[in-house]
Amino acid sequence: MVSINNLSVEFSAKSLFDNISYVINRKDKIALVGKNGVGKSTMLKIIAGLQTPTSGAVAVPQDVTIGYLPQQMEISDSLTVIEEARKAFSKIDRMHVQLQNMTDELAERTDYDSPDYHNLIDRMTSLTERLGIENSNNCEAEMEKTLMGLGFSRADFNRHTSEFSGGWRMRIELAKILLTHPDVLLLDEPTNHLDIESIQWLEHFLTTKTNAVVLVSHDRAFIDNVTNRTIEISLGKIYDYAVNYSRYVALRQERIEQQMRAYQNQQKQIQETEEFIERFRYKATKSVQVQSRIKQLAKIDRIEVDEVDTSHLNLRFPPAPRSGDYPIIAENVGKKYGDHQVFDHAEFTIKRGEKVAFVGKNGEGKSTLVKCIMGEIPYTGTLKIGHNVKIGYFAQNQAQLLDGEITVFDTIDRVAVGDIRTKIRDILGAFMFGGEASDKKVKVLSGGEKTRLALIRLLLEPVNLLILDEPTNHLDMTTKDILKQAIKDFNGTVIVVSHDREFLDGLVEKVYEFGGGKVLECLGGIYEFLEKKKLASLDELELSKSPATASTQSQSEQKAETTPAIAPQASAKRLSYAEQKEREKLIKKAKKRVSDAEAMIADIEASITDTENKMSQGEYDAELYDQHSRLQKRLENAMSEWELATMELDSFNE
Repeated sequence: MVSINNLSVEFSAKSLFDNISYVINRKDKIALVGKNGVGKSTMLKIIAGLQTPTSGAVAVPQDVTIGYLPQQMEISDSLTVIEEARKAFSKIDRMHVQLQNMTDELAERTDYDSPDYHNLIDRMTSLTERLGIENSNNCEAEMEKTLMGLGFSRADFNRHTSEFSGGWRMRIELAKILLTHPDVLLLDEPTNHLDIESIQWLEHFLTTKTNAVVLVSHDRAFIDNVTNRTIEISLGKIYDYAVNYSRYVALRQERIEQQMRAYQNQQKQIQETEEFIERFRYKATKSVQVQSRIKQLAKIDRIEVDEVDTSHLNLRFPPAPRSGDYPIIAENVGKKYGDHQVFDHAEFTIKRGEKVAFVGKNGEGKSTLVKCIMGEIPYTGTLKIGHNVKIGYFAQNQAQLLDGEITVFDTIDRVAVGDIRTKIRDILGAFMFGGEASDKKVKVLSGGEKTRLALIRLLLEPVNLLILDEPTNHLDMTTKDILKQAIKDFNGTVIVVSHDREFLDGLVEKVYEFGGGKVLECLGGIYEFLEKKKLASLDELELSKSPATASTQSQSEQKAETTPAIAPQASAKRLSYAEQKEREKLIKKAKKRVSDAEAMIADIEASITDTENKMSQGEYDAELYDQHSRLQKRLENAMSEWELATMELDSFNE
């Protein structure tokens, strides 16, 4: 459907992409992965037609539409939420006006037998059919479902967009893009401003209601649930896998290991051949064999191991100065905005060295309580900050607060003091801003690179209380893991606000749940918390009803009606006879795919064994090694096919 042909991009004589080609098919759900700064967002902009490559082209058929959600965008604030969402149907509105004009013209004409009259009827019929395909009669209902799925209530529909934060306005833009039903949907970090309920709704929408999707996301669970293909960008090249992210990680490791084994085997054979040639080069009785080996050596197709990006972040928080035994003591703390009580009667004590998590739905007060601790907003009750507590605070929008017009080096130089100023280059190098990268302007950095730069500023002063509000937004998988380890190694106190269960697992020892105007303490890590709540995952925590009033419950029920992604499993199991028969047919097909893949794997493995037996006889045969390499690639593809078939079959048993 969309073809990327020989794409190359260079910035300041540095190659970002080098002759990349691939195709986006109609039902592909692609995860674009790679380290921060490798060009994931640039790739989306080029496909969207917003950026021109150095060479190569993107071929998009004339009738194919593309929808693009960037990480940040300029949003107008002159309309209400529903008016802004209705812009998605401007094309349909124009079609309605056109149809009305045709109807008026038809009513006035009397030349019933003329070609023009019949042509007008044909055009009206065609336009009516197009409107039917666009499902235009359900525009209002579709807008409501989409906005409510993304977390808005009906009471929000007539509020001006200027009343909402940047994150909520991004949700409006996401809703508009989804409502246009583009043929190709490009999403750059769509989950950064969503809570778990909205993420789950979006997962369901993308898997059931969209055509091709290409997305960049740091949320491992999200891309696993949505995608069926993974394209890794590394060192200017791409590696294309027809599997989701988790399976890609395993296959990628297997690919590198297989390449290394094949490379080592080939190097051994080459060495033995060269030794034979060298040993018998000047013996007349062996001249025929020597010439034969020389020709064989020249014909060998040398195996190359794919270059691996081994650059990594060297992240370590400075040793924490000793603080009092209790860095934070909260007594009857509450916060109210107008008539809305965010939370009240919050009481807790955080001990020195503890690592705790704040979890709960968006809007329940997690970031608000952090701002209370920082003294940024007024509150009721008492918050005691312990003796000698030095706070390091990473806000949700920390990366956006950086000055885009100055360089990376100047950003750090302006806040560094004392001897640390002599080590700025070393510090930047440890954060993968070495060499020319330190002279880049901040505004050209990717979202993940800006987050890394903001983390450097956090490390310039020794602190003993780290408060991190959604620190993993925009970070790639590897950097997120490194940050997690650095926090685990930090000997001070840590408060983490996050929706990311995987990030919190093994990191925190206490969880504070925000919901229904309360802050509840739960001792133990994230999994102990989930077990006590009798929930399978943090997603279910987001979906469970807060202990609030009946009106809140009815609103939740109302949302549940419009969000099929979160319907109870029991209702999904009540299938009609026809549906049951269709299900059985699909299961039968899935089983056949599994058995066919297993038979193919067995055949290929038998061929590999046979080839290896021939190779072990000692006589070098270049064709035999080529055959072995081809069989290994076929085996890798067959294993991928088997994995996909098995996953499909397992899905029927969930």
